[in-house]
Amino acid sequence: MCRSIKVLRKTGQPLATKDEVSAAARQFIRKVTGSRNPARVHEAAYEEAIADITAITGRLLAQMEIKAKASA
Repeated sequence: MCRSIKVLRKTGQPLATKDEVSAAARQFIRKVTGSRNPARVHEAAYEEAIADITAITGRLLAQMEIKAKASA
């Protein structure tokens, strides 16, 4: 996996910010596509994928936080 992607969830610490989640999503897409800057024809798909992964990751982290609080 991409070593530059920051761990977003650590027990006992606040949830990652939306900016941190978005930055991790951007790094992931860069790794998957092998491209730091997509061609103009692919920009929309690139940005849409980043938005989708940001949203999915945010939901995952929120669910993990809810379950951790319920267990405590």
